[in-house]
Amino acid sequence: MSRQLSLLLFAVQFLTRLPVPAQPDFRPDWINRSARYFPLVGQFVGLLAAAVLLLAAHFWAMWIAAALALLTATFLTGALHEDGLADTADGFGGGHNPTQRLAIMKDSSIGTYGILALGFCTLLKLSCLAILSPWLAACSLIAAHGVARAAAVTIMHTLPYAGDPASAKLSTHDQPPTRVETCTALLLAAWPLLLLRPTNILLALILCAAITWAMARLAKKLIGGQRGDVLGAVEQLCEAGFLLGCAAHFGIAY
Repeated sequence: MSRQLSLLLFAVQFLTRLPVPAQPDFRPDWINRSARYFPLVGQFVGLLAAAVLLLAAHFWAMWIAAALALLTATFLTGALHEDGLADTADGFGGGHNPTQRLAIMKDSSIGTYGILALGFCTLLKLSCLAILSPWLAACSLIAAHGVARAAAVTIMHTLPYAGDPASAKLSTHDQPPTRVETCTALLLAAWPLLLLRPTNILLALILCAAITWAMARLAKKLIGGQRGDVLGAVEQLCEAGFLLGCAAHFGIAY
């Protein structure tokens, strides 16, 4: 239990800016071992964002409340996943071979593809939340953050690490999440789905699965595997895809 608590706290430390107790016995493989808890961390981020949305909805229109909720989630994570989406879009869109794409992804500057990817993804999430009732938008946020991080864990499990592991800021190539750890992440991501209508859940999960599959194929083809930036891109795109499913017309009646 002590080890599992340490892994959970490390997952919080790795994915957010929230203060957690120091982990003196840290080992590099904790990134992969703690991946089973990524959906729980995501759900906590989604819960805080949902609380801001529900509070803000008492004072402002839904699109303002939705914007404040998205801003809250971005602040809590330090734009970790957004940065990955921008870098991946720049690398995949601007490079002509794997080496060039990886070099672009390492560059801290943001290009046209990255700006467009961030802009359209944020706009899509904002639009989906704004047309929902406050309660449904809040529940959708919690579920979306958990499912999106579970999708990233499946990429960690499925694809090899791309490029030179020595150049990575953090090691994620040794002993990737096992099948049991990946299944645990998927199960932990599932409980908020009980708050949504089955028809919306089905569409949202289909969209997330399609996005995850497409990104896995694209990453394998263009750079030979996954990196942290790719995981961030998968998380952001799956958030948008999940919210798109929640905002489908048969869900607006909530």
